[in-house]
Amino acid sequence: MASPQEILQQYWGYTSFRGEQENIVQAVLDGKDVLALLPTGGGKSICFQVPALMKEGLCLVISPLIALMKDQVENLQKRNIPATALYSGMSFFEVQQTLQQAVHGHYKFLYLSPERLETKFFKQFVHALNISLIAVDEAHCISQWGYDFRPPYMRIANLRDELGNVPVIALTASATPLVQDDIVLKLKMEDASIFRQSFEKPNLSYSVFRVDSKINKTIDVLHNVQGSSIVYCRNRKETKRIAQLLQLQHISADFYHAGLSQNERSEKQAAWIQNRIRVIVCTNAFGMGIDKPDVRTVIHYNTPDCLENYYQEAGRAGRDGKKAYAVLLHQGMDEKELEGLPNIKFPSISDIKKVYQAVADYLHIAIGLGEGNYYDFDLLQFCNNFKLDLHLVMNTLKMLEQEGHLSFTENIFLPSQVVFKADKAMLNDVENIHPQLDEVMKALLRTYEGIYENKVSINEKLIAKLSRIPYDKVYADLQMLHNYGIIEYTPQKETPQIYFLLNRAPAQHININHEAYFERKKLYQERVATMLQYMHLQHDCRSSFISAYFGDDAVKPCGVCDNCLARKNHELSEEEFKNIERAINQSVPENGIAMKTLLEQLKAIKKEKFWKVLEFLQSERKLVVNELGIIKKERRN
Repeated sequence: MASPQEILQQYWGYTSFRGEQENIVQAVLDGKDVLALLPTGGGKSICFQVPALMKEGLCLVISPLIALMKDQVENLQKRNIPATALYSGMSFFEVQQTLQQAVHGHYKFLYLSPERLETKFFKQFVHALNISLIAVDEAHCISQWGYDFRPPYMRIANLRDELGNVPVIALTASATPLVQDDIVLKLKMEDASIFRQSFEKPNLSYSVFRVDSKINKTIDVLHNVQGSSIVYCRNRKETKRIAQLLQLQHISADFYHAGLSQNERSEKQAAWIQNRIRVIVCTNAFGMGIDKPDVRTVIHYNTPDCLENYYQEAGRAGRDGKKAYAVLLHQGMDEKELEGLPNIKFPSISDIKKVYQAVADYLHIAIGLGEGNYYDFDLLQFCNNFKLDLHLVMNTLKMLEQEGHLSFTENIFLPSQVVFKADKAMLNDVENIHPQLDEVMKALLRTYEGIYENKVSINEKLIAKLSRIPYDKVYADLQMLHNYGIIEYTPQKETPQIYFLLNRAPAQHININHEAYFERKKLYQERVATMLQYMHLQHDCRSSFISAYFGDDAVKPCGVCDNCLARKNHELSEEEFKNIERAINQSVPENGIAMKTLLEQLKAIKKEKFWKVLEFLQSERKLVVNELGIIKKERRN
């Protein structure tokens, strides 16, 4: 049997593990439950992928984001490792087919969202899947005391009860000690092996600048540090504006946010990864699962609301181990906005009930109905119709999600789907009467198994490529086949969706756990306060401050953040002090010298160090400065 190192070399081309990876892999192979706390870019995936390849059976990977699942599945497939994912938008037939293939051992990795675990259909297959390992990615989502609580993660414990002795590995890059303890508790980990890799990033220099003009400082940073960059902004409108301002300065830049179509997002992301675009200006919708090691700068144009988000986003710089910079810009207004966030992020209970009622009215859902249904939800239209603030609505939907009432997905992708409705005789008629539709029809039947009996997701671009027909004609032909009743064709859509987890309740009696809600608000206030504290650090090392927040107190001052560099500039060795003292004494004649003249003569000495030595000489009464600013040597009798 191959060793972990041989598997690593065979599939990833690496000759050795990094940090705690090897110890984590061995603990998983020993059948232990594992909590792995690895910093952003620490190679979390390898920690479960390597041992899973060495075990018999299937590794079930639970992940919160479709984009993240798709990226990881594609990366595994590129290495000839059989992997697949179950995600929203797949038809019943596709889910069934995927699970049947998994039962027959066609896959080594099956990625799925935590919501999928509780479906009756998945439960029918779960005991036949031969699951050898459960990997819980972004494990901090299971804790309601964390910054990104997702209630469906709580259901993972039920899966453990179902499967018995299957070991679990939970992975996260951003969990405080409180959240770490909660992960172990909620996942029912007994005698868990806990691995904490240092949060130290010696090559990453953290800096904070209070500025009058953020755009000027951004341009300045990008001119001083060449290479690939990310600029994080708070809202979508800002991403486009800043990208355009950078372009005016001849800096290659583009913008990215969740409101763009999937094709636009994919194209922009690919252009940046391939270095055809130097700077991507984006909201925090960008970055998860993206492995680009040569990012030289991450600039935060606005201050994130918590250190977890900041650390994760800043950590996308310098993954290649070379010098990189994480820059945070702020102004007076940023501080006030941060301080006001807890009351915005956690609306009043009366506002929550008001928005819940409005959502039910907008979607025409009667009391006692709605459970298990998806509804198209135009957020802006909803806010305009009911005269509601956008931020209030977004934060209320998030809260209702955390309370288990519904889930809101802002950029769900539902692929195009087709099922044949015509019988064989009718298909022959189409060949004779509409021969121009024959190629597309045959391409569908050749390419997609089961399309005659079941609704199947299709890719119009693939059909165009296979049948050598322009994409526009493929789309038109599909519409025509639909109009003739040959197929049922549903073009892809990317509309926000609300999914009701429970039947609609009367707004006044909606179940909210007040105690937990206000405890989460209190913890959020503490996270905001920590972020403000980080902004205002004047002397302490920023890297040590971040590490201590995540429970890693052993990290020494980094020597490369703005505060460490400032301290280096101010600190004086004994030899340096004596040299400056000698230079000052030699430059001050018996009749004295003007301060301005002395500073000019000793301009090679840094001012901070000059003043430090001068203050000492004054305190020791070796030099005196009179009211005219003349420095003289003290006369001693």
